[in-house]
Amino acid sequence: MTDISNATAPADPSNQEGEPRERVVAMPALCLIAFLIGLVAAAGAVVFRVMISVIHNVFFLGTFAWSYDANQYDPPSLWGPLVILSPVVGGLIVVWLVKTFAPEAKGHGVPEVMYAVYHNSGNVRGVVAVVKSIASAISIGSGASVGREGPIIQIGASFGSTMARWLHLPRWQKITLLSAGAGAGIAATFNTPLGGVLFAVELLLPEVSSRTFLPVVVATATATYIGRIVFGLDPAFFVPLAADPARSAIQPEVLLGFAILGILGGVASWAFIRFLAWAEDFFPSLPGNDYTSAILGMLIVGLLSYGLFAFTGHYHTAGVGYATIQDILDGGMSSALFMLLLLLAKILATSVSLGAGASGGVFSPSLFIGATLGGAVGAIGAYFAPDLFAVEEFAVVGMGALVGGATGASMTAIVMIFEMTRDYNVIVPLVLAVGLAVGVRRYLIAVNIYTVKLRRRGKPIPMVRHTNMYLVQPARELMSKKFVILPSDTRVVEALEKISSEEGTHVIVTEEQRIAGYVRFGAVPYRPAHDGQTLKSLMSADYVVAPENTILNAVISRMNKRNRSFAIVLREGEGGVPRPEDVVGVIEAPEIAGAVVRNHYS
Repeated sequence: MTDISNATAPADPSNQEGEPRERVVAMPALCLIAFLIGLVAAAGAVVFRVMISVIHNVFFLGTFAWSYDANQYDPPSLWGPLVILSPVVGGLIVVWLVKTFAPEAKGHGVPEVMYAVYHNSGNVRGVVAVVKSIASAISIGSGASVGREGPIIQIGASFGSTMARWLHLPRWQKITLLSAGAGAGIAATFNTPLGGVLFAVELLLPEVSSRTFLPVVVATATATYIGRIVFGLDPAFFVPLAADPARSAIQPEVLLGFAILGILGGVASWAFIRFLAWAEDFFPSLPGNDYTSAILGMLIVGLLSYGLFAFTGHYHTAGVGYATIQDILDGGMSSALFMLLLLLAKILATSVSLGAGASGGVFSPSLFIGATLGGAVGAIGAYFAPDLFAVEEFAVVGMGALVGGATGASMTAIVMIFEMTRDYNVIVPLVLAVGLAVGVRRYLIAVNIYTVKLRRRGKPIPMVRHTNMYLVQPARELMSKKFVILPSDTRVVEALEKISSEEGTHVIVTEEQRIAGYVRFGAVPYRPAHDGQTLKSLMSADYVVAPENTILNAVISRMNKRNRSFAIVLREGEGGVPRPEDVVGVIEAPEIAGAVVRNHYS
């Protein structure tokens, strides 16, 4: 390579003719906007909860009522065996809503929010909030095995993004408000203010600093306060054993049991992720269309929940499953075999529900799977040492292990389980089990339950996301387009004339219709050693190739891993051997430096 020059950065797309110019608002104004987002997220959580109640009472109980306590078992359905068709009817309505108005509303919500952060400039359409709330309420209320946290996260994120777009805020402020809305939604839903903040920090925010953290805190605190006024101050689950103060340190053999639970939690998380990913691929591949897939999948879900009712008297796998979790925490279950059966049934029901087109979250199913796994391990331990092992405490720790293992958000899992149960007695084993679960799951599969869907779409999320905001920019937004493509036998004198006439600085060198290397001519005029000198004598091959939608973080990681200093950007969708005609831009030190400067000083 020759010389490095200060290439001019591409123009900001938002400043192109006919488009409004972005404006950065001051921190007080941003926090005020976050406050409004917190109010709307809390209102959304309240309305969403009421919608679930009404739909559930109609679909399951045949009555019209506004109240529904998900922590209590339902009485036998008025419809009898016909309740098997309840999730089928609900599933068909959901498919129609999603296909007609907002395809983003399909599935469990959080992957779509992550996609918006890292691949869509923080843009989530406003209509998604409306469609997602209706579709998810119908899915949950009619008996699909999904949770209510994914929808409210997407609802809050949609409003935050919509408000930021309406105000023409820059990318980093748009993503900040999107994350604030998501954190506020989950905080209001579960009465977990700290958990809501950590969720946004661990899973959504690419940059954690005072300028991004403070708005998230404002929105989350606001939503939690409103949620407590409406829903009350009680935690999501009541744990009777939490009232008993700890009188001594945990016995080593019990701590070993919690460690085993953490390892098993990692394995169960891996199984949940893999089976869900398989189901989301399997149902769309079936003959027919989305409606026939929904009929088949939801029929399986209905048969499973009614089968459990026929043998146990309760629809364990239908809906969010909080009643089963509360039963375990109350000490109502002691059979390890039965709890393991419920674990497998919930993995099947949730995977089939989402694969067949239901709209809802995976957080609540993770709590269910974790509670049954932890309860089973505790029951086995109690069989050998009844004075040491408590099923209820192992169930609480199992909930954290599955949430942490499945989502990869270890701090969120620890804090949220504590806030949801107020059981401080298990905080030490909770930290141990969550850490082991996350480690084991990462050893078995690198992606988590949210990112696996995006990776299969070819839209991966950085493994380490707490980076500066500029690293989420796609390559096409910061690449230099000042390049020419010339054969390697081109004389340097001719190449200089060519780039001078086209105002270029980069030369992509080709040999036999393939990319052979590159030459960058610097700001200082270059004089060839002799008139016959060709580009082949100057070209360098220390480059990587990257599609134009690849985020900068991935480009830099690839350059570092292969010890390269240059990236050639290719047109999206071009496969096979990269050809010169596929090149759309180049990225080198000046382009990266320009992105950093624009990020920190705009």
